[in-house]
Amino acid sequence: MALKHVWSFLCPGLPRLAPLSTAPAAREQSAAGPRAVSACGVAETVRPPVPSVDFGNAQEAYRSRRSWELVRSLLVLRLCASTTLLARHEQLLHITRKLLGQRLFDKLMKMTFYGQFVAGEDQESIRPLIQHNRAFGVGSILDYGVEEDLSTEEAQCKEMESCTSAAERDGSGTSKRKKQYQAHWAFGDRRDGVISARTYFYANEAKCDSHLETFLRCIEASGCACEDGFSAIKLTALGRPQFLLQFSDVLTKWRRFFHQMAAEQGQAGLAAKDMKLEVAALQESIAKMGIAPRAEIQDWFTVETLGVSGTVDLLDWSSLIDSRTKLSQHLVVPNTQTGQLEPLLSQFTEEEELQMTRMLQRIDVLAKKAREMGVRLMVDAEQTYFQPAISHLTLEMQRKFNVDRPLIFNTYQCYLKDAYDNVTLDMELAHREGWCFGAKLVRGAYMAQERARAAEIGYEDPINSTYEATNTMYHRCLDYVLQELKHNAKAQVMVASHNEDTIRFTLCRMEELGLHPVDRQVYFGQLLGMCDQISFPLGQAGFPVYKYVPYGPVMEVLPYLSRRALENSSLMKGAQRERQLLWKELKRRLLTGSLFHCPA
Repeated sequence: MALKHVWSFLCPGLPRLAPLSTAPAAREQSAAGPRAVSACGVAETVRPPVPSVDFGNAQEAYRSRRSWELVRSLLVLRLCASTTLLARHEQLLHITRKLLGQRLFDKLMKMTFYGQFVAGEDQESIRPLIQHNRAFGVGSILDYGVEEDLSTEEAQCKEMESCTSAAERDGSGTSKRKKQYQAHWAFGDRRDGVISARTYFYANEAKCDSHLETFLRCIEASGCACEDGFSAIKLTALGRPQFLLQFSDVLTKWRRFFHQMAAEQGQAGLAAKDMKLEVAALQESIAKMGIAPRAEIQDWFTVETLGVSGTVDLLDWSSLIDSRTKLSQHLVVPNTQTGQLEPLLSQFTEEEELQMTRMLQRIDVLAKKAREMGVRLMVDAEQTYFQPAISHLTLEMQRKFNVDRPLIFNTYQCYLKDAYDNVTLDMELAHREGWCFGAKLVRGAYMAQERARAAEIGYEDPINSTYEATNTMYHRCLDYVLQELKHNAKAQVMVASHNEDTIRFTLCRMEELGLHPVDRQVYFGQLLGMCDQISFPLGQAGFPVYKYVPYGPVMEVLPYLSRRALENSSLMKGAQRERQLLWKELKRRLLTGSLFHCPA
C-alpha cells in the first residue's frame, strides 16, 4: 500500500516513456528558441561571437566592490588560510561572544565573516545586495541558511530513529535493504566531514512543515527581489529519510538487476545508455528468477510498450518497473546472488504511509509556488544512500512542471563514478518524453564522508579515485550536456564551479558549439563571498551567472559560516589567486587616488 500511495500521488496523468522507435530519434527538436528559423523560413541574423572574458583583470573583477569590502575580503580569506585559527574557530567564536556580548558580537560578525558570506537576516535586508549584484550582471540563488545546532549524539539519535521503520525498531520485521541503505550509528551525524552543504535531521512532521514554510518564503523572496531567480531546496528537510533510504535501495537493486542481465548478454563495460538487451533472452532470465509467470512476462514486452526493435534499454526497463513493481502492495526485488525474491520490508505502518504522502505533497506545493512566482527550483544533491530516490522524485516533478521551460533543476555530483550514466540517461529520458531538461553540475560535497562510510560498512566506494578523475568526469558530463543543448533550445544547465579551468573549458566549448550567452541555456554559479574574480567578469560580459545567496539571523547561520571558513581553507590554490587579485586592485586604488571608489 505504501508505494501505491507514492506513485498514485506522483503519476496521475503524467507522460510516460515513449515507445522505442525502430529508427534513431532525431536530435533536432522543433522547440522555438533563439537559434530557431523564423516562420517565413529565413534564418536569424548571425550574432557576434561569444564574448571573451578576462579573469585576471582585477579592476574589472572588483568594479562592483568598495575598497573597505576588498579589505574585508582580504582579512577573511587570510584568516581562513590559518589552520591554527580554523582548528579552534568554534571555541574562539564562543569566547568572543562571551567577552563582547551578543549585540557587539553580531556587529563584529557582520563586519567580517557574516558580511562576507551571508546576504542579511531577512527578506528585506537582503534586497539591496541582490539588486546591487544584479546591476553588475550577477543573479541570485536564495537559500535560507539557518541550521539546527545539535550535538553529535543528538544528531546520531535523530538519524537512527528516523531512518528505521517501526517494524525494524520493535523487532517484528527485518530489513532486506543493502548495508549501504541502512542507518549506521557511526555515521549518524551527517554533518561530519561535510564542509559545503547544509544538513537537516528529521524531528517530526511539524518540523517538516516548518521547513516547507521557510522554503516557501525563500521562493517568495526570490520572486520579489529579482526576475529569473532560483531557490534551493533539500528533500531531506521535507520528510522522514527512512522513505528515501528504502526507495533508493529498491531503485538501485532494479538497476543492478538490469546490469546483471546485460553482463549475461555480453554488454558489461558499456555506458548505461548504450546497453540494449534482447527481449527474448531477458524474458527467459526473468522467468528463471521466478519474478512472474512466463505468460505475464510476455505481456510486459509488447509492440505498444516497446515498439518493434526487439531490444530493451535501461529507460525501457525502468518504465516497466514503474508499472509492474513499484505499485505492488508486496514489493519484492530479486537477489541476483541467491536467485531468490526478497521483500523490501514486511510492512509499513499507517503513520509511515502518511509520512511518505506528506513528503510528496510538500514537494508538490513548492514546485507549484515556484511556478507561480516565476522562480526556478534547484533540488540539491545529498548522500549516495539518499540520492537515487531524490533524483527519481525530482525527475517526476520535472515531468510535471518542466513543460515549457526548465522550472525544476536536478543536481548531478560529478565525483561519483556513475555520474556520466546518470546525466546521459536523464537527458535521454527528457528527450523521449518531451519535457525540458534542467541540471546543475557540481563536483560534490560529501567525499570524505562517503569514502569513510563505504570503507567502514563494506561496500564499493562510490567516489572517483582521484581529484583528476573527478575533473575528467565533470568535463565529460558537461561536454555531453553542452552538445545536447546545441540541438535542444529548451534544455538548460548550470555550471556550478569555482574552478577557473572548468569555466574556461565551458566558454571554449560554448564558442565551438555556437551556444551564445543570450540564449540563456548555460548558467554559471558560485557562492556569495567567493570567486568574485570569476562571477563578475562573466556577468559583465553578458553570461548568465548567479551567486548562491544564504540569509538568516547571525547566530542561526553560524554553522554555515563555519563551513565557509573550512571550505576556503580546502581551496587554497583558488583562494590564493583571489587574494593576489584583491591586493592588486587595492594597491591600484591607493596609487591612483581612487581609494573611495563608488561602484556605478
